Amino acid sequence: MHFVAILEDRDDGLPTRLETRPVHLEWMKTAPVRIAGPLLDASGEKPVGSLLIVEAESEAEAAAILAQDPYAKAGLFKSSQIKPWRWVVGKPD
Repeated sequence: MHFVAILEDRDDGLPTRLETRPVHLEWMKTAPVRIAGPLLDASGEKPVGSLLIVEAESEAEAAAILAQDPYAKAGLFKSSQIKPWRWVVGKPD
């Protein structure tokens, strides 16, 4: 099953995001994350959060996976939402 995670950065989170990015990207290589990328501000330049699609058996398991993200461990996010999600268009074989 897939879950979408919408994670909003703290207002002062950009330095934390930039400092933590290398270890976050390493974590992503082994995590069951199928799609991921930053949410951007209105200018389309500054990251203000993250959107991830996670493969997990339950919402609790998805939350546990996301808690291991170095961004989460660094306290980057001020809010998070995790919702079940069905992949319809563009699904890989």
